[in-house]
Amino acid sequence: MLAVSRSPLDRFNMPLPPASSSRKLLHSRSIDVQAYQRDDGLVDIEAHLTDIKPIDTPLTAGIRSAGQPIHDLWLRLTIDDRYQVVDVQAQSDAVPYTGYCDTIAPAYQALVGTNLLKGFRSDVKARVGNALGCTHLSELSVVVPTVAVQAIAGGQSADEPDVRPFQLDRCHAMASDGPGVLRYYPKWYRKKLPVRLSDENP
Repeated sequence: MLAVSRSPLDRFNMPLPPASSSRKLLHSRSIDVQAYQRDDGLVDIEAHLTDIKPIDTPLTAGIRSAGQPIHDLWLRLTIDDRYQVVDVQAQSDAVPYTGYCDTIAPAYQALVGTNLLKGFRSDVKARVGNALGCTHLSELSVVVPTVAVQAIAGGQSADEPDVRPFQLDRCHAMASDGPGVLRYYPKWYRKKLPVRLSDENP
C-alpha cells in the first residue's frame, strides 16, 4: 500500500468520502474548547481559535509567513452551575492588524451577567457584535454554550428516574416522539399524534 503524503496542516483527517477532484489546502481553522472544574465550584470554559495558511500571505500590515497564524485567539468564560457568566477573559496572540485588533479584549467583560442558555447569541450580538467586538472572538463565544452543557450536564447522574433528561428535544435523535427516546428513555417518550385533516380540506 502506498503511503499518502500529507501537509503538516492537515491534522484533522475526517472520515468523509474521497474528494471528487484533486485539490490543495487553502486555509486551516482550528477551534479547541476545554472545560475545567474550579475548586471554588465555578467552571471555566476556554476556547482557542487559530487561522493558518500554508503559503506566505500578503496582509495589509505585511506578509504573514506560511504556517504562522493569522489569528490566534483565546476566550475564557467562567460560569456558575446555572450557566450564568461571572467572568470573561480574552487574549489575541496573533491578529492581522497588530496594535488594533488586539485591543478589544476588555470589551468582552460586557458578557458578564449573561446566561449561556438564555438568549446568549442575542446578547453576544447586542454587546460585542460588529464594531463593538472582534468578529472571531464573538464567533468563538457562541460555541461555548453547548460545551458547557456537555461539561456540566454530562457529569450529572443518568440514573435519576424523575428528572427529565436535559438532551430531550434538543436534536433530531432525541426528539421526544422519536425512536431514540423510545429506546433509551421510554418513560419520557411521547407518541406522535396523527395529523387529522378537517372534513373541509380537499
